[in-house]
Amino acid sequence: MNDIGPISLLIIIANFSASYKGFNNWQFFNQYKFNIGEILVGKDYKRLLTSGFLHVDWTHLLFNMFSFFSFGAILERQLGGISFLLLYFASLLAGNVFAIIMHKNNQHYSAVGASGAVSGIIFAAIALFPEIRIGLLFLPIGIPSWLFGLLYIGYSIYGIKANNDNIGHEAHLGGAFSGMLVAILLYPHALFENYTPILLTIVPSSIFFFIILKKNNLFG
Repeated sequence: MNDIGPISLLIIIANFSASYKGFNNWQFFNQYKFNIGEILVGKDYKRLLTSGFLHVDWTHLLFNMFSFFSFGAILERQLGGISFLLLYFASLLAGNVFAIIMHKNNQHYSAVGASGAVSGIIFAAIALFPEIRIGLLFLPIGIPSWLFGLLYIGYSIYGIKANNDNIGHEAHLGGAFSGMLVAILLYPHALFENYTPILLTIVPSSIFFFIILKKNNLFG
């Protein structure tokens, strides 16, 4: 499962390289991070992509890259390099678009992280391979991918509610929906074969999605 493909390897290298530079160069970090004012007012749209290769610290980076590595290898083999790359960037963009919707009235809102893209990879893998097991350092046995997905979304929900860091937790939800949708569009049979784990992960995410939209008065 963990035989990493060339696209996955390049993505990991890019994340480590950009994040490391951001750790040591605050000007570089500020120039490429996600920022509502710079995107909507300054029309600096490159930040929708570049912010996905920056991270707050080593813990943030390693958590995202471990999650990406755990699911990306098998998914790249299944989809092929081009489709896998398109899935990654579609999820990254979807996550950041959702963050814009959530914070459109706060021009000072900033965030970084590959969260949207990684969420898309995770949920695409859950839709196609819910039976694969993910090993965690603090557990002697692996856990099903759908359970890992639930834990990942739970972490995202906690982060959104806490709102005390620069991690793009909102992007987790937008990326997750995008990734699962792309996977189902590419392989429609997965919706019928794996509907139980798909529902187990997408239903609680959807409920929270609409709760925060309503809370932020985004329906009107």
